[in-house]
Amino acid sequence: MTVISVDLSNCPYDIHVRAGLLADVGAILTPYARDRHLLVVTDENVTQAVLPQFESALRGAGLSCAHFTLPAGEAGKSWVQLEQLTDWLLEQHVERSDHIVALGGGVVGDITGFAAHIIKRGCAFVQIPTTLLAQVDSSVGGKTAINSAAGKNLVGAFHQPAMVLIDPELLLTLPPRQLAAGFAEVVKYGLIDDAAFFDFCEDNLDSFFAGDPDVRAQAIIRSVQSKARIVAADETERTGTRALLNLGHTFGHALEADTGFSDRLFHGEAVAAGMALAFRYSVRLGHCPAEDAERVTKLLKRAGLPTTLSDAGVTANGAALVDYMRHDKKMSGGTLPFLLARGIGQTFLSKDVALDDVAAFLDSEV
Repeated sequence: MTVISVDLSNCPYDIHVRAGLLADVGAILTPYARDRHLLVVTDENVTQAVLPQFESALRGAGLSCAHFTLPAGEAGKSWVQLEQLTDWLLEQHVERSDHIVALGGGVVGDITGFAAHIIKRGCAFVQIPTTLLAQVDSSVGGKTAINSAAGKNLVGAFHQPAMVLIDPELLLTLPPRQLAAGFAEVVKYGLIDDAAFFDFCEDNLDSFFAGDPDVRAQAIIRSVQSKARIVAADETERTGTRALLNLGHTFGHALEADTGFSDRLFHGEAVAAGMALAFRYSVRLGHCPAEDAERVTKLLKRAGLPTTLSDAGVTANGAALVDYMRHDKKMSGGTLPFLLARGIGQTFLSKDVALDDVAAFLDSEV
């Protein structure tokens, strides 16, 4: 078992990473079960692929659970689903002392954490991420949210989990496209925090996708260690340090909006295209060597990820995409604080860039 601590002054917690951990989840969760019973939130895919094994592990420890099933995908992060989830929690007589279990990918974790934050003015929750993207990114750091008509993740709160349990063997349940989408977030940590880890991703990509358990475990552990460091330094994104985690997301969220927050473009795929765009835009502005942008693009392509607007299925012009960006959480007046690459593994420069220049760049990419 690898245990990684998120050292927050007001709510520290541990992330446990071990292959086969799900089989022991009953014993681990026993202290969090009121009257030996748990409330679990999951989605349609996880209900089929993981929930039976999870429930069996609970029964082996003398526990039981009730579960709420969300639609799979971004459709699960809506006002409608939040209302239904909170109503269900109240019907289940949830208490402030309870720990709601989020068993699923990023969507499940995001909406479960937000519901836990607001139900009865706040209760705890435990993350058991089942996708690579959730294991290396969204389950750690306490960002919880739902989508709204105005944009992605614009309604939410910081609410840290009590514990995160990561079983790399759950990646065996994922289709290749989902695995690749999560790999985009893995690559991100090599770009923002650890240049040697970017080298690792390049050298071990084939082994990772072939299912090498040691490579997969190392990719998860090193990603989580990076995120834990960054979150501990800037929990609520006030100093700018945590903004590093948004690399690729400014473009990526706009691409998701253009494709309707649907399975046409997974979040990780949008982030991959967004990172490639961010590096190429940095070259345009003189903040990044062209060879670095080419290196990033090559690695993402090797993983089967989109690196251009056409790859992502986006046909909107620059002005339309910029209009989506106007709703971004990081927007300020008529400029956009943008993370500009200064080279792989080096510090990133956050700079306000004019939206008309962003639009012109995007037009040149179509």
